[in-house]
Amino acid sequence: MIRTLILTAAIALASASASLAAEPIVGNWKTASGETAAITQCGGGYCITLKTGKHAGRKIGSMNGGGNAYSGEITDPANDKTYSGSASISGSSLKMKGCVLKVLCKSQTWSRL
Repeated sequence: MIRTLILTAAIALASASASLAAEPIVGNWKTASGETAAITQCGGGYCITLKTGKHAGRKIGSMNGGGNAYSGEITDPANDKTYSGSASISGSSLKMKGCVLKVLCKSQTWSRL
């Protein structure tokens, strides 16, 4: 009985720790153009892949970082140009920003699905 209780508590604690360890950027996001983008762990960072729309299945970015601030590269699939990028999270919103030479920048806000 005690052994079962300890095992059950250990499993519950491990499950809670695993969900707390997940970075807030990981998940599915609705882009500004209405497609769904999935952000997953890959290597030591995070990969952004479109799941719906004309460019479904295409990797469009990679980010590193943690908490609420990330940086890396983002590709505009419409023109196939890659930009220096950053992302910041506030609640269920993800603000994506891509820049050329850190001067000409465009931003859009994605929402968590």
